[in-house]
Amino acid sequence: MKIRSTTVLGVRHNGQVALGADGQATMDKHVAKSNVRKVRKLHDGKVVTGFAGSTADAFMLLDKFEEKLGGYNGQLRRAAIELAKEWRKDQYLRKLEAMMVVCDKDELLIIAGTGDVLEPDNDVAAIGSGSMYAQAAALALKKHAPHLTARQMVEEALHIAADICIYTNHNLMIEEPV
Repeated sequence: MKIRSTTVLGVRHNGQVALGADGQATMDKHVAKSNVRKVRKLHDGKVVTGFAGSTADAFMLLDKFEEKLGGYNGQLRRAAIELAKEWRKDQYLRKLEAMMVVCDKDELLIIAGTGDVLEPDNDVAAIGSGSMYAQAAALALKKHAPHLTARQMVEEALHIAADICIYTNHNLMIEEPV
């Protein structure tokens, strides 16, 4: 059975950054768990990560990313690039099926197993089953409701995605880097 789950969304807006995810994990056609914690704070709360994909693979990548952050004194972009390089080159890591959105107070990035580190257009990063719904909603909010905070945009966009995507629920966890 294939486990599907996750909508992870990060927004940078007006000098603020927020990253959130829903809590649903779906196995085949059934909700296996409704309150999965897919967002984590690292590096004394200065970095926030969100993951999509296989849970075991995601935790392996989170551990590797945390090592890279420590090795590069919390430099988000450098740690992300080094993780992507290792992920791409290492025969074992290359088989991991997960993606990550990472952010600190200044940057928002997507890290993929293809070796890509992407800085998203329009300061909106989304991964997972409901990512396109959440991304579209966040982009509309940035354009038409610029008075909202980054956190409010993430929350509202994830709720919109949950209304549309059967693999996304309304049990949200949203974090902001310190």
